[in-house]
Amino acid sequence: RFVQEAYGSVNMNGHTTVCQGSLYFTGKAMSAKWNAAKGSFDSGDKFYWQGDTGNSEFVIYVGTNLFDANYGPPQRVPKATDAIVNGRKFAVVDPRLSKLAAKAWKWVPIKPGGDAAMALGMIRWILENERHNAAYLALANVATQVAAGEPNYTNASWLVKIKDGVPGKHLRASELGLLTKQTVQKDGKDVDVYVSADGVEYPGDTPVALVGGVPTPINVLDPAAAPVVGDLLFSGKLGEFEVKTGLQILLESAQEHTIAEWADIAGIKEDDILILADEFTSHGRKAVADIHRGPSQHTNGFYNNNAWYVLNLLIGNFDYAGGTIKASTYDRKGGKKGQPFPVAKMFGEEEMAAFGVDMLRTKTAYEKTTLFDGTYPTRRPWFPLSSDIYQEDIPSIGDAYPYPIKILMTYMSGLPYTLPGGQKVIEILADTKKIPLFIASDILIGETSMYADYIFPDLSYLERWEFHGSHPSVPWKVENVRQPVISIPGWQTTKVFGEEIPLSFEALYFAIAEKLELPGFGPNGLGEGIPYIRPEDFYLKQVADIAFGEKEDGSDSVPEADDEEVRIFLEARRHLPSSVFDPEKWKAAVGNDESLWRKVVYVLNRGGRYEAFEKGYKGEKVAHPYGRLICLYQEKTATSINTMTGKPFVGYTKYIPPALSTIGEEILHDGYDLHLITFKPMPIAKSRGISNYWALAVMPEGYLLISAQDAAKLGIKDGDLVRVSSSSNPKGEYDLQNGTKHPMVGKAKVTEGIRPGVVAFPFSFGHWSSGAQDVEIDGTVVKGDARRAVPLMANGAMQLDPVLGNTGLSDVAGGSAVFYDSKVKVEKV
Repeated sequence: RFVQEAYGSVNMNGHTTVCQGSLYFTGKAMSAKWNAAKGSFDSGDKFYWQGDTGNSEFVIYVGTNLFDANYGPPQRVPKATDAIVNGRKFAVVDPRLSKLAAKAWKWVPIKPGGDAAMALGMIRWILENERHNAAYLALANVATQVAAGEPNYTNASWLVKIKDGVPGKHLRASELGLLTKQTVQKDGKDVDVYVSADGVEYPGDTPVALVGGVPTPINVLDPAAAPVVGDLLFSGKLGEFEVKTGLQILLESAQEHTIAEWADIAGIKEDDILILADEFTSHGRKAVADIHRGPSQHTNGFYNNNAWYVLNLLIGNFDYAGGTIKASTYDRKGGKKGQPFPVAKMFGEEEMAAFGVDMLRTKTAYEKTTLFDGTYPTRRPWFPLSSDIYQEDIPSIGDAYPYPIKILMTYMSGLPYTLPGGQKVIEILADTKKIPLFIASDILIGETSMYADYIFPDLSYLERWEFHGSHPSVPWKVENVRQPVISIPGWQTTKVFGEEIPLSFEALYFAIAEKLELPGFGPNGLGEGIPYIRPEDFYLKQVADIAFGEKEDGSDSVPEADDEEVRIFLEARRHLPSSVFDPEKWKAAVGNDESLWRKVVYVLNRGGRYEAFEKGYKGEKVAHPYGRLICLYQEKTATSINTMTGKPFVGYTKYIPPALSTIGEEILHDGYDLHLITFKPMPIAKSRGISNYWALAVMPEGYLLISAQDAAKLGIKDGDLVRVSSSSNPKGEYDLQNGTKHPMVGKAKVTEGIRPGVVAFPFSFGHWSSGAQDVEIDGTVVKGDARRAVPLMANGAMQLDPVLGNTGLSDVAGGSAVFYDSKVKVEKV
């Protein structure tokens, strides 16, 4: 709202790709939406699926660590422990013997980046042994889905045109003469429609499937249309076109190698593939591959994720209990009819439309800009399939591509610390010519904000508002509402729009909006007579929408809080200053509607809204399904251009080697032969966790995990100090650009619980700011705490892209910052 709609900048970038970005964007690619009128695909949704593991009979966990700091301990761990207690099997695919792997029926210590190879080996076995759910995969449109009682359908049987051996677009019915374009009158207007030889009208050109060998147009979305159950395997010529079905393309991709060869590429045993494929297809729809960050944060992360999602698709487990599901949340933007506050559209004055090419090159195709001169590669990659490319923020500024900036503003950001190759980020942050003005909002002087011209204090998680939504593994509809529960005594306030509010990120953008007279803020910020002058003016309206529910008649509403509950609500907040909690102002924020206010209180008292347990499922299916086309073959991906090569992306499940540069070339690591990965331990899960001294008592420092075999070769013993270095950082240190160097040195932890050739370190240690060093503020020295500086942070040893030079590796398709494709040297200090 502030950056894009009020200020008019197209550059508002999140941190998606530093977490598990390629997972989100694989979900987006596979959820591309068929647009019947246009006869083409619209973009899918940015989301990802996970397993409903509490109802699964068999789970393959791939790169996900439930007993560590994954999204897991509160609501995922009990499902795994229940499986152990009740004899249900699960396998873990991970180079490291995680706590979850230690409890598994089978641990597969895969080679980092070999995830798609393993999955393709399983896919080959499943298809060749006909263990896939052919009846489900053949459902080609909504009409067939409805007739079969299925929650979704696929394009596995849709025909794809092949040119020079490369799959491209789906074949269209008009290209075979099955439909002809006609202009008809509808409601007094000329409308283009497509008509078959027998007079059946279609809203647009359609895909084609073979039905018993006969080419058949597919009316994709109309539930009243003719059901199409397509032939799943075909390769041949129709008219002038070489075509294959989506499933045929998948089969041939899986048959590029024998199962033994796939196992060798993945660094595992052939039996691992055979045993897991057999077990995976022995439980109907109650088996699931549950994936997360592990397969995602590679240069081939998009295709790793796709391979494992396709395995789930082959057994038809999407939207089924025990299968693959998505998150479901209550609408908090007022998008449903009847909701009291359409906050996404509440704008007092005409908004300032954001325009232009965004800095990260995600919202506009390169070929449609004035920068396009018909040649490739571009100076830096464009990302047509992803967004929020966190690792591109600062390096793009450093290269002034596609343009230089004047102001950088960061919020809740740890760029140099969290990113691979963070030492290059530091160089740019410290360069005032490249970043003339740097404004940071932070709760401390952190590794990013230490370079800022201005640091505006923010609130901690206990003092602010936030809406967390849900998690893909939760079948119930959920919306969490974080709200202020404390206020630090003596915390400063500031006056904006005549109101006293705590110093915070909101106070910062309110003050800027007031000074610049930006639309969307102020006495009429949310509409005529509807003020947006305090944070809760907006946030409480969102809570009201959650409380009202999603049915126009209000029948989905929560109950009104009774007098006793209102009393408890007020008593529980009596310690908060009026700058944070003023009951009259809070009630006014929801229009002084007594009934609605009591419903808001009901939600706030519970910390959110949570659907009743019995409403999560409908029989063997989840109650809130994804419920539409799942793209086994991705036309939108296959027609998007990789600007670093000038070639289209691959639109199907395929093994692409890991650790490639942005132009797709292998990176050499002469003399650096240990594969570096990371993990997050439960006690210190995030960069800010270092300030939690209670947790530090449990785990006071980090370490470098190394196999006993590798340690013996290097003469390293448990507890020895070691230095981590790489070809990208041969000195093994961060240069802080202030005369200080921060070494990547820590203690070795020798174990049998990691694949030989792989070393790992736990994230969150090794700070050089965030209270780890002395800071002078207005002439007063605030002493650093040595506990916050304990080693080890080795992200700075991660491989820089040799083409770009100032950033770590990236998955150009899925956008991920790459944490798991670096080779390092470990030396005893």
